[in-house]
Amino acid sequence: MEHIKAHLPMVEMGNSYAGQLKNTRFEEVLHNSIEASLRSNSLVPRPVFSQLYLEAEHQLNLEAYKGPSNEEGEEEEEEEEESSSPLVHYRMKTPPEGCCTTDGFCQAGKDLRLVSVSNEHIELPSGFLLVGAKSSDLAEQLLVCAVDKRFLPDDNGRNALLGFSGTCVGCGEKGFRYFTEFSNHINLKLATQPKKQKHLKYYLIKNSQGILTKGPLICWKGTEGKTHQLGSSSISSIPSQPPESPTSSTTVSSAESIAGTNQIAATGIQQAGSPSIQVPSQATPGFSVTHNNREFYKHQNATKANNFTVKTTLRSSLIGTLANSGPPKKRHRGWSPDSPTASETSSIQNNPPAQNSASKTEHVKLTCLTQPSHLGPADSPLKASEESVVVPDNLLNICGIRPVIFKGHGSFPYLCGNLNDVVISPLLQNCYGNIQSLPRVYEQHCTPVTMVASVEMQILLTVYYLVQLVPDQAPLIEDLEHILVRAWQESNLTETKHYQQSVSQLAPYMSSQTLAVTPNQLTWLAKLAASSCKNVVKIIEWTNSLAEGLTETFKLLSEGKLHGKTFVVIICTTKNQSTESCVVVTGKRQAGFLARTMLSPKEHLKEINCELVAGTVGVLEAFFSSLCPDGDPDTLLEKCNLRGNGEDSNFTSPLKKFDDVLAQRPTICSASNKETCQIHPIQLAMARKLLSHLCAIADSGTQNLDLGSFEKVDFLILVPPSEVAYQQTVLRVRQSGILEELGLEAVFVANKCAEHVMKLAVEDQSKFEAFQQNVLNSPYTLFILIHDHAHWDLTSRDTNMNLSGGTVPQNEPFLGLADRIVNCKEMKDALNVLTLQVTSFPFAFQTQQTCISPYNEIHWPSSWNNGVDLYQENTKYFGLSDFIDSTYSGHRLPLLRYDHSFEAVVTALEERFPTIHSAVIWTYILIQHYSTAMMVTAGYSKMKNYSSVETLEIIQSLINSTRSCSSSHGYMVLLRIPSVSLASLAYERLCQVRYRLGLQYCFEIILGTPNTKITIDQHFLTQLKGWQKKEDPNWEPQTYLDLEDLPCILILSGTDHYGESFPRSAKYYDLRLINSTCLLRTALEQELGLAACYIDPNANGQTGAMNYLSQSDLDKAGSTDDEENVTIEASTVGDLIKENSVKGERSYSYHSASSRSSKASSKKCLISDEDPFLVFGTENSARHSSNVESVNTEVSTLASDLSKLKADNTKQVSILEKHRINSDQINSNNKSTRRMSKSISSDSSSIQTPITGQMLSQCPKIKAASQPPTVFLPKFVYEIITKVDNAGVAKLSSFLPHHSVQWITPFHPSLAKMMTSTEQSLHYRQWTVAKQTHMDFDKTQSRNEVFHPRRLLLNGPPQVGKTGAYLQFLNILSRMLIRLMEVDVYDEEEINLEAKEHSGSLQKENSLWPDLETFSKLKFDYTIHDPSYKDASPIYSRDLSSNKANKKNEDIKPQRHTARIRLSKYAAHNTYHHCEQCHEYMGFNSRCQLYDSTLHAFTFSSSTLREEVQLHFIVPKSKEHNFIFSQLGGQLESMKLPLVTDKNSDYVKSPVFTPTSGHYEHGLFNLYHAMDGANHLHVLVIKEHEMAIYKKYWPNHIMLILPSIFNNSGVGAAHFLIKELSCHNLELERNRQEEFGIKPQDVWPFIIIADDSCVLWYSLNTEIPKNTSSVPCEKAVVEKNVSFKHVLQHIEATTQISHYALCGIRKWSSKVSGLYVAEPFSCCHLHDLLMLNVDLTQNIQYNQNRFTCGDVDFNLRVHSAGLLICRFNCFSVMKKQISIGGHKTFLIKSKVPDVPMSISPSQYICAPDSKHTFLAAPAQLLLEKYLQQTSNNLFPLSVKNHNHPVLSMDCYLNLGQEITVCFVSSRPRSLNINSCGLAFSGILLYLCDSFVTASILKKFHFLKGATLCVICQDRSSLRQTVVRLELEDEWQFRLRDEFQTANSQEDKPLFFLTGRHI
Repeated sequence: MEHIKAHLPMVEMGNSYAGQLKNTRFEEVLHNSIEASLRSNSLVPRPVFSQLYLEAEHQLNLEAYKGPSNEEGEEEEEEEEESSSPLVHYRMKTPPEGCCTTDGFCQAGKDLRLVSVSNEHIELPSGFLLVGAKSSDLAEQLLVCAVDKRFLPDDNGRNALLGFSGTCVGCGEKGFRYFTEFSNHINLKLATQPKKQKHLKYYLIKNSQGILTKGPLICWKGTEGKTHQLGSSSISSIPSQPPESPTSSTTVSSAESIAGTNQIAATGIQQAGSPSIQVPSQATPGFSVTHNNREFYKHQNATKANNFTVKTTLRSSLIGTLANSGPPKKRHRGWSPDSPTASETSSIQNNPPAQNSASKTEHVKLTCLTQPSHLGPADSPLKASEESVVVPDNLLNICGIRPVIFKGHGSFPYLCGNLNDVVISPLLQNCYGNIQSLPRVYEQHCTPVTMVASVEMQILLTVYYLVQLVPDQAPLIEDLEHILVRAWQESNLTETKHYQQSVSQLAPYMSSQTLAVTPNQLTWLAKLAASSCKNVVKIIEWTNSLAEGLTETFKLLSEGKLHGKTFVVIICTTKNQSTESCVVVTGKRQAGFLARTMLSPKEHLKEINCELVAGTVGVLEAFFSSLCPDGDPDTLLEKCNLRGNGEDSNFTSPLKKFDDVLAQRPTICSASNKETCQIHPIQLAMARKLLSHLCAIADSGTQNLDLGSFEKVDFLILVPPSEVAYQQTVLRVRQSGILEELGLEAVFVANKCAEHVMKLAVEDQSKFEAFQQNVLNSPYTLFILIHDHAHWDLTSRDTNMNLSGGTVPQNEPFLGLADRIVNCKEMKDALNVLTLQVTSFPFAFQTQQTCISPYNEIHWPSSWNNGVDLYQENTKYFGLSDFIDSTYSGHRLPLLRYDHSFEAVVTALEERFPTIHSAVIWTYILIQHYSTAMMVTAGYSKMKNYSSVETLEIIQSLINSTRSCSSSHGYMVLLRIPSVSLASLAYERLCQVRYRLGLQYCFEIILGTPNTKITIDQHFLTQLKGWQKKEDPNWEPQTYLDLEDLPCILILSGTDHYGESFPRSAKYYDLRLINSTCLLRTALEQELGLAACYIDPNANGQTGAMNYLSQSDLDKAGSTDDEENVTIEASTVGDLIKENSVKGERSYSYHSASSRSSKASSKKCLISDEDPFLVFGTENSARHSSNVESVNTEVSTLASDLSKLKADNTKQVSILEKHRINSDQINSNNKSTRRMSKSISSDSSSIQTPITGQMLSQCPKIKAASQPPTVFLPKFVYEIITKVDNAGVAKLSSFLPHHSVQWITPFHPSLAKMMTSTEQSLHYRQWTVAKQTHMDFDKTQSRNEVFHPRRLLLNGPPQVGKTGAYLQFLNILSRMLIRLMEVDVYDEEEINLEAKEHSGSLQKENSLWPDLETFSKLKFDYTIHDPSYKDASPIYSRDLSSNKANKKNEDIKPQRHTARIRLSKYAAHNTYHHCEQCHEYMGFNSRCQLYDSTLHAFTFSSSTLREEVQLHFIVPKSKEHNFIFSQLGGQLESMKLPLVTDKNSDYVKSPVFTPTSGHYEHGLFNLYHAMDGANHLHVLVIKEHEMAIYKKYWPNHIMLILPSIFNNSGVGAAHFLIKELSCHNLELERNRQEEFGIKPQDVWPFIIIADDSCVLWYSLNTEIPKNTSSVPCEKAVVEKNVSFKHVLQHIEATTQISHYALCGIRKWSSKVSGLYVAEPFSCCHLHDLLMLNVDLTQNIQYNQNRFTCGDVDFNLRVHSAGLLICRFNCFSVMKKQISIGGHKTFLIKSKVPDVPMSISPSQYICAPDSKHTFLAAPAQLLLEKYLQQTSNNLFPLSVKNHNHPVLSMDCYLNLGQEITVCFVSSRPRSLNINSCGLAFSGILLYLCDSFVTASILKKFHFLKGATLCVICQDRSSLRQTVVRLELEDEWQFRLRDEFQTANSQEDKPLFFLTGRHI
């Protein structure tokens, strides 16, 4: 019989097990296993539940089981039929002639391959999706198709319409109604009949880069079972519309839009020839067995299939077989989807469904990118079944609670009746649904998964979680999600290991059964687990329906049988159906908490206001009045007020004595006031970091930000609509002086700062409109839009429009205003606007739709690292992690605490008054505690039992603080009450109590609301004015910082914090009333951030240790002896908690710790009797000084007196703790308490120590500088803040970041322990999305520009100094822009002006143009006046002064003096300047394509080189109009030249040539502004090897490319070729224009040769200053900045200009000489910028070999030819200092590679044929450098002998500043110096030509021993020259006097010979 039973499946599912117990001790073993599991740290059930007690006594033959689904079988049968029949080749329709038949292309010839069109933009018709089609001829390719999604299946492989509708994405042809027709069009070339099921394989999706890629498989019928075999682990959700059929439609409530779970439907299998047998199946995580269909006849198609279906053989231990239902394998005409099969009929007849068990199947589409929204109380369920459940009447009154029902698995029944007494939440259902979506979500993130937990396992884990909760703990859905994720992760890891083992062992893979639980096991295990928790969790099992289970639960609630039960779990395990469940929360505290969590903050406030209007406070007042032993507290206060005028009153006499003592004290406090506005080093570092990111944007090359185009900075700061926050920001702007720095305010104007700060309120929008107008009108101003406290309002502007029908709601007009400003199109598109969003909580912006690039996030760094102060700060930031750290310091009181006694009172009253909103109860109790604490402090000790120890500590510290300071400085207490109504109630009540007690002059009570100003009493206003030295009689505090040192209670109201800062005198932050149900990371961290501050670690003489004890600790004797250093702030809260957890757990429970927290307050009353005010606390002192020995062990003077006190105090505290709530017991102990208090006060009244006396004498200001405040929290929030998981990650970090964002899935990875801010940002960007109300929702731009290029995010902890950082950023940004607009120019006065001082002037002063006749009479000034030639050889003339030859060698290379000048609008710019006006000029205009230019060759014959020279022009298309091209071949013929008679004010006649080398970035080639926009021809002359780099940086410039032979030449080669080209071009133009009747002399013959560093131009004028007196004033010389165009046009307008060979201007100097006014024109040397007459100088050439002094050499030869050289002294040019590049940057080094050696000038030459090391430098350069630096040895007689110069024939070479050179031209009829009577000390013959003859040389006289130097190109030329010139007749030569430059033969060295005159 046992053998037969082992082989038969169970008939009824869930009624018996598939095995027997292992032994008789089964129950004991099972109970122990469950107990061990519950006590373990892991919340995941161990495999013991499936392995401990179940033993499979039979195994089914798995090989014989072939259980595919009917759809899969249908397709397999079709494939079998096709394979069994002969293969008939499908004949495709013959394509029309001319059509494309290429694979992968449509017939129109358009490419359809995915690899080709993945980057293209494809427009889809509405309702169409992109899918990939497979072609047999293209095995590796997918063809992109657009198909109507109605003809595609859903995720379950169903609901696809028959037929086809498609569009070709290539040619765009539409209307394909048959897939056969469509396959022909796209050239599929199929061998079989085309079917969309076979050939449309994949969805196509776009990845994060916007590239079209292959997506998930299309789930056709049968393919879902094959996906696992194909390697696909999941199917991603595809956007589709659910069918609107009655069987699958769902009604979703707007408040409960959730994701439903997809499950696998399994029914019985009909075996041939045997009756239908139902087999219980053991569900696995990978194959969830559910039964969602209860009426097979009606709802067959409503069966849900899992997205993650696995077709696999089950393990041998699997008990039962999976059933399969559905239509016959082959669909034939008579079958309909709604008709049951024979197997179904047989199965249903054998197993009829129970009565009322039919239900509609709930089917909610699961999407991976949505998350359950915040929930509220629901009046109706999400989806109703056909059964209904009646909620009993008066359920709330009967059981005292409003139970919360969590929907679970299955369809939830319809509720009717008294729906107001229940709350329905879909959170649990969403949690279950999301766990099913894990495979799909992780598949999208490239994380393979294999399995999910079964329904039964999810329910069992939920029960285990509820069992482990402590009695007062409310469940959190986040905790359950974490448990389910851990279970899934562990099971997935196990499954992966099993799979790897099976692969390595070549064994068949078996799915793991670790987490498998059957329905029968579920109920039994759940009850067993619930039995171990003292019946807090009750399990109700119901086999019929979930509705009956709910009905039974309501019945038990009404009968009171669930008293003491906190949770009721209803499990329905109906046969043939999936397991259903729901959870009913019946605990009063838990149900109330969960109901509050489902309310939004607005709903919270609405309920509070309704209850206040309804008068619920009166109920609480009556209750508290009944607790008071001596009557109503208000009556007692009234008595106090009436007795206030009597002298015998116990209340008024201490106050009078206290006032007398204060009056006798001095009014000046010794505590110094620190500077309120200073920039800390870390703020400066952050400002520089912001500037660095800004420069990175500008340097990115995207043209999104051009810093070079801005001249100044302006800004607007957006702040929340808080008057205090607004005034605080205005104050900081004023104190920073930023307006003066930016030039926005010349003098102090009070209202000017307010114009730059805007509240996000409707009334302030005019400021933004003015700002927006300034943005449009000032394109050269960089505007910074700063959105401070940016996380406060993230509401989308569209949200308000949708909610209000197009208008902004009247109650919240500011919502969405930030979005309308920051994201308005004008601000986003303006190129001169940068948006900076500042926040302490960046995760509100770090979503998938964010507009901020992760590279544009600036995170505030930690100022301490391993105990080292990185920024040398005097103070240290004390933040949230430091507060948490204090909770682990066992020997001192923590700074973060909760009030246990207050929590106990709240719990008792919430249970007593369940209908009153908890916030009302909490607030009223706290008001009572504060009121009674004031009464106790005032001397009425009978009320001490009605306040908590913590509240007494706060009030006593507040009142007693002023006695420690001579100026009555005190502490601030911040009381946080979010509700404005409750805050007003608290304010009125506390003010009333304070007045009746006569404490109105001891401390102030201030109500802080967002939209109101601060108002205080005149008494305290006078005190503040005196402390802060305010002389303005109308001054009032504008910010909370103005309340520094004022003893006060600040009641801070408002739902959110608006970024206000608080003074350091704030000692206590009472946050006990914050909303504990708002479990958001932003909300909690924002509340805790109120207390963050900077403290002085070195205060009170302590160094290296941070004393963050509260005042109560400091006032205790010896409490600072054992202080330890505070650990530095970690990057996350969890880091610090984990670090301290190693040191040890908390040493005491915090309800007892909080009792000890006020020992010091009472200690003040015990240790000193000098001040009459100490009488206030005598009777109260006993209950505040418990456990004193833990802190006073070092005080020997108190040992004897305190030993008795300690024992009494311990008893006192224990009594009070026991009887805190019960009023009867409190009343019974009052007498003994008072007696004990009197004895303690009398015993301790004389105790005093020097230590405490010193402590008490300290001013609270001094203490506050080094002591962080104390923070009181609700217990629930405290536990969340301080809790970490096993990995050391804070629990707070797992909460939802912000209410405007949501997780992609709740089962997201947790933050790691050591994550940096950047890593956290990437985590949130991956796993969160913006909600529809978020401003970033649906604002993602095109894929090419996902992030806004000009938006930054500054993130820093609360109160860390972000405002000062971004104000400093504005400052340094402005300075940088000014620096960008400034250049360093040479500021050097001209040299050698002595010679000109004595010359008489023939010119008229202030002449605009030179007179040719007068100018021709001027003598040429041979002296070089350019300061850059200080080290050059003087040129001999009769006027040369003798002091020129006496210069010292150390003055050869002095450091050149520069000046910083701001660029004007006429400046020349380099490549970094990109303004809008320059874009077209620079080639960045959209109409001018980059590199749109042509290379042209230009060939001409050079008479100097005696060969043809071929030059190349790069001519952009936009500049071709300046050239003449041949008509036939388009060859460049000439460059157009204007006529002399042309007069056009918008045109510069002379072409500008700029030789340049190495200055492609820094060269000033942008002459657009310098030319004032005038038309001009500008040609860059560059070397061939630099052509590519210059073309890259200057794409729209004409370039003249020198031949490659000149790559190593100097600037002389460029000058030479420019002039040669210009001469030839002039002839060509004359010939061309002569054909048009133009005379040759009428063609403009001038060109401009300008240096590449000319930046600005100035004109010199004289003005007579205005003078009212009769005394005549001298003329003042004034320089005015002018454009380059103005200078050139002025020179071009010179009369008879064609008679001048060279025209130029002087170099600018700040020291303007009067000579320039007296002599407006000079005939002298020209440098840097000159206008060259090509016609007159056509026979005078530049020396192409020269590197230095080539311009001086050319000037001398031009003058010797009798031509005029004119310098306009009225104009000057500034030269920018460019330290890199240029013609002078030739590096002389050895030609032997990798041989470091120092080369001296003497090594530049060597003897011919010697083994000297050759140098890699041009020969001409070596020669010039050698002569410049060693000519003193070469010409010894010439050194400092200007009367006997060196004769230089036809050239000028620099021989050093100590040797004078006399230039003489050998050309006939040349102008030379009269050398009669002049004896030369040497002669230099440099490459002399045939004009130099022996007869000419014999005319000159030389000193005896004079030196001759002959330089030639080779040795033969050298000898020929000596012979030709007959030099041997007068000169003596030696063989050793022949030299060459240190060049190899291939480098063509120069040779020279020296000799002595005989």
